[in-house]
Formats: sequence, C-alpha cells, structure tokens
Amino acid sequence: MAAAMLETRSEHACFSGIQGFYSHPSSSTGTIMNFSVFVPGAAKSRKVPALYYLAGLTCTDETFMVKAGAQKLADELGLMLIACDTSPRGLELPAEHDDWDFGSGAGFYLDATASPWNKHYRMGSYINAELPALIEENFPALAGTKGICGHSMGGHGALVSALRNPERWQSVSAFAPISNPVNVPWGQKAFSNYLAAESEWRAWDASCLMAEKAYPGEVLIDQGDGDQFLERELHPESLEGAARTSGQQLRLRRHSGFDHGYYFIQSFIDDHLRHHAAVLCK
Repeated sequence: MAAAMLETRSEHACFSGIQGFYSHPSSSTGTIMNFSVFVPGAAKSRKVPALYYLAGLTCTDETFMVKAGAQKLADELGLMLIACDTSPRGLELPAEHDDWDFGSGAGFYLDATASPWNKHYRMGSYINAELPALIEENFPALAGTKGICGHSMGGHGALVSALRNPERWQSVSAFAPISNPVNVPWGQKAFSNYLAAESEWRAWDASCLMAEKAYPGEVLIDQGDGDQFLERELHPESLEGAARTSGQQLRLRRHSGFDHGYYFIQSFIDDHLRHHAAVLCK
C-alpha cells in the first residue's frame, strides 16, 4: 500500500520518538480506519519490532496511547506500538449505534458472516493481515516480528488472533480479557448478531481455541479482583481450564483491589512490554 494513501492526522515528539495518529482507506472494512503509532527513537537507525494493542468496548485508536503510559518504556526497549480503532465507523447500519456493547466501537475483532455486518465488520482480517502489511510498508517495523496485546474485548481479540494465527504473532498478552465469550452476555450478544450460525462461535472464543491447541509460547494475562465485570463477563478460570487441557503455558496473575479501567493497565503495562520485548527484541 502506497504511503500516499495514508493521512497524517497529527504527529508529536514523544520521548526520543514520535507519537502519530493516522487514517487510511481499508479494504477489509470498506471504510476509513484510524490507527495510531508510537515510533521509538531506535527506529531512526534500524527497523524495530512492533507490539499491536487492541482496545476494549467504546474505545478508539487514541485510548491506549493517551491513557496507558506505555511510550516511555517502549522507547527504552525499542518497541513500536500500534493501536487501531475498535470497529468500522460512519456506516449507519441498522442498530449499529443503539447499544454501547454492540456495533459502533464494539467490533469484537472477528470477521462477521451475518448480513449486514459481513460487508464491513471484518476486524479479524484487518488486524491479522491488512494493518500489519500497511505498517510494515510505511513505518520502520521489522517484518514478521510482532506481538499482540489487548484489554477486555481487545484482550479477547489479542488471544483469539494469536491462537488462530500463531505464525503471525510471536508474543501475546492480555488485560482482563473476555475469556469465554460463548458463555457470557457480551459475547453472546456479539456473536448472535455478527455470526450467521452458532456453529461458528467457538472459532472466535479464546478458551475454546486454547483447549484445542496451545499457543507456542507463554501467554501473560493480568486480572484485577475488583473488576466490576469479572464474574459476569470475563471468566479467566475458563482459560485456566483450557490451558490444563492443552498444556498451554499460561501466566495468569490476579491483583487485589484493581478494577477494569486504565489505572489497572498503567500499573502493569511495563510487565507486558517486557514480556513482549523478551521475545521480540532478541
């Protein structure tokens, strides 16, 4: 994809690197998609590994870059950070904006198969193929050396992307992921609308995928025990059961008093960056 197809919304000096916000026409979604990139100072002299971050419900491509406080250590480690929007925008599909947990801002990082969503809600293809190709062509990202991380709905997306495409993602981690969407209200609402048949659901569920086949590397997950969505929507114990079944190397850490928000992510983002850097920056 030619660099001319990129629109630079803004760029800012950040530590020894650049924090930028961009847009481009997406072939996966048929819409203009927004994404953000932190390019560390090390990229002035060489290509660097990339860590992709998937945000949660209602968030945008700006949320992580503004709230997580990840750029300082990423700059020190020589990691590029990439974040994208959480759904296509501007489509005005029926019921697309009716609920905060479905439709706009809630793409669930899957490829929809049910009409009318299947023409545009193809975030799975966007994350796993189109966006990395765009990044590697237009930014100093080291080809084929990338990890994926996410929060809540984005944690679901990160885990599913890595489990479905382990050859594409060399490292994976998640904050408070929706671990077993086939069995919780958020997942059931999304899957029953986006996917044409219930038989497709398990292919987009991290616990189901992990039980069938382990990801070839350690999976890091952090979960706060004060999370208001823990019992109803997140179910990290499902991942623990799946890991036992497949032999997955899983490091699931529970933290007293932490809720679902970005103060939780700020508190442990350094651990996640180091987890990815240990694999990607060898």
